[in-house]
Amino acid sequence: MALLGLSVLGFGGLAAAADIAEHAPHLIADATLPPGDMSRGADNFYVSDKVDGKTVTFTDIYDMKVAGNLFVPKTLKAGQKLPAIIVGHPMGAVKEQSASLYAQKMAEQGYVTLAIDLPYWGESEGMPRNSVNPDTYAEAFSAAADYLGTRDFVDRDNMGVIGICGSGSFAISAAKIDPRLKAIATVSMYNMGDANRHGLHHSVSLEQRKAIIAQAAQQRYVEFEGGERQYTSGTTHELTEDTDPIQREFYDYYRTSRGSYTTPGEDPAHTTHPTLTTNVKFMNFYPFNDLDLISPRPMLFIAGANAHSREFSEDAYRLASEPKELYIVPNAGHVDLYDRTDVIPFGKLTQFFNHYLKN
Repeated sequence: MALLGLSVLGFGGLAAAADIAEHAPHLIADATLPPGDMSRGADNFYVSDKVDGKTVTFTDIYDMKVAGNLFVPKTLKAGQKLPAIIVGHPMGAVKEQSASLYAQKMAEQGYVTLAIDLPYWGESEGMPRNSVNPDTYAEAFSAAADYLGTRDFVDRDNMGVIGICGSGSFAISAAKIDPRLKAIATVSMYNMGDANRHGLHHSVSLEQRKAIIAQAAQQRYVEFEGGERQYTSGTTHELTEDTDPIQREFYDYYRTSRGSYTTPGEDPAHTTHPTLTTNVKFMNFYPFNDLDLISPRPMLFIAGANAHSREFSEDAYRLASEPKELYIVPNAGHVDLYDRTDVIPFGKLTQFFNHYLKN
């Protein structure tokens, strides 16, 4: 394991010691895994020399602990209040995967940023691990706003959010009922409700959906009586000649040294895999309903031109009210926008937040 430590400076003495954990954010690349495709600037474990970082914890409205990596520009001056951005990781991932990269890159642009672990994942609380609970996922973004909005170096009237993959739909769900989130950007967004109800390009029939629901219901009996917990979906752990292109794309990130990360104390075999009995909760998740609740706050949807998930960003753009923008990244797939710094449009994100959050 190669450990990359980040600065543990005290943010000019502005952050209360009670709110800061004793260790800095840590990004670990597992060198024992096969190498992934590191082309086009793939740099998931990026460590910026322009920001200070700390691992923090705070509680949500349900008194569950949420963990996050907090990043502050080294240019922060005493008494200064900066706008802030909350960053959510891909579904099944943790804050050290993609989210902390985005958070550092945006902190370099003058923002206080916070990459969070969703409840039941990473270092955030929640049992059983890897549970699906869309409401508490969305609540984590509001809890992050609670935390940031009470820091004396944050301008609480200028907070935004970036949701990557599944977190795009969770961030939208949060923003609909939390007007403190002033500007919402999504990257490679998955509508986790629609993806589970209908599959990509509506490839799952109603009968197939009912069969999935029935299987999960029967598994509840097994686990209620003390049987082994089962996991579902996620990324394959082995490539075969029959592995489909989408799984190969995820495998190159999650199962290689390019992006693989396992939170200390967690089982690597369960990485990316939600529990079977809770994954059906996504069937009742409709993040794109009532998107007009967000307007006139702006929304930016970023998707790769070749992304298998592009349909979800296009759907959200169609349903959203103004101001809104759909930004298609040429020659990019879904996972490319997780970590390929030569492809990720950080300039577009900076332009968006600079325009809508007063800096």
